[in-house]
Amino acid sequence: MAIHSPGTVHHMPLSLYITKPISFTPRTSKDLLLQEITPRPWHSFFNTRRTMGPAQRNYSHHGTAVVEEIEGLLKVHEDGHVERLPTMPDVPCTWAPEPNVASRDISFNNSTGLWARFHVPNRRGQLPLLVYFHGGGFCIGSAAWRCYHEFLARLSSQANCLIMSVSYRLAPENPLPAAYEDGLAAIKWVRQHATHCTDELSWWQTKCNFSQMFVGGDSAGGAIANNVAAQLGLAGVPAWLKGVILIQPFFGGETRTASEKNSRPSMKSTLSLAASDCYWRLALPLGSNRDHPWCNPIAMLSSPKLEDLRLPPLLVCISEMDILRDRNLEFCKALERAGKSVEYDVYGGVGHAFQVLSKSPMSQVRTQEMVTNIKAFIYDRLDHI
Repeated sequence: MAIHSPGTVHHMPLSLYITKPISFTPRTSKDLLLQEITPRPWHSFFNTRRTMGPAQRNYSHHGTAVVEEIEGLLKVHEDGHVERLPTMPDVPCTWAPEPNVASRDISFNNSTGLWARFHVPNRRGQLPLLVYFHGGGFCIGSAAWRCYHEFLARLSSQANCLIMSVSYRLAPENPLPAAYEDGLAAIKWVRQHATHCTDELSWWQTKCNFSQMFVGGDSAGGAIANNVAAQLGLAGVPAWLKGVILIQPFFGGETRTASEKNSRPSMKSTLSLAASDCYWRLALPLGSNRDHPWCNPIAMLSSPKLEDLRLPPLLVCISEMDILRDRNLEFCKALERAGKSVEYDVYGGVGHAFQVLSKSPMSQVRTQEMVTNIKAFIYDRLDHI
């Protein structure tokens, strides 16, 4: 391990979400990693709230009760309407914060609306590919957000790699496992194009070394990358998957960690415990809790066990001031006990998502350290020809 020297949430009682207990009866390991759910209107669980009095509800200009709210970011109404507030501007792919990196958008699944923003550095030869998933508690965020466009263009330039930044389906309209399914769909789409080059996509295909791929992401995107790697490893780690990069992965659990229990509102971290709980209520299947394996990959009931998973080497980036710090450390220690190859860095004096959401001098220093460490992790694992 290396140590480098907003939002108020309004919600109704959790008991109102649970209309019946959920039963997990997976037939195989893959079933628990990506379990089927009977389709139903996602907002139907709000119906149990209609007996509440007006004084217990929040209302907005939409006209119906606001039953979940992360102040400044997200409002969920009783009728299922979701308001995502414009806190972060989108930028077009033509915007170039790094002059030597070209970016383009590609749609790759019309039925689910999946698309990705590619960042391609102007370098000779073929380069490794990082498939990256953005954060946002599974409920907000986009590959077009300015903060992700800037960070990933910078990472692409300095780490000399192609980056495919995936915009996946969001909860609560698309609860888990939708984001995990989309993560795997993105990998499959890339692999389909490893042997089939087209003129339309040649601008990135000809620069991509498909035998040197990584998956990664931050916050909820880190959880997606971890789940994708676990799914791919069920049949053995593919030779082309060289590593997994998890930045402040968004995991949870019913038992509070010390960094969660001792968390205080802070300008140094953008994720509060109340916001974390709200995101999980909106993202997880009806009736489940935070020990569901999609939330807590090291829970006692999680299957397959870490010992049984075949994973490539992992790099985990942890923030000292993050409420997820101790949970991320527990995950790394569990990987070590399971005999997995894991490196982790703790970045001092910074909070959750500092690399994309903070412009403080300390955050800028730590972001450069992170980019340098990610580059080293990638190039230490390449098959040098």
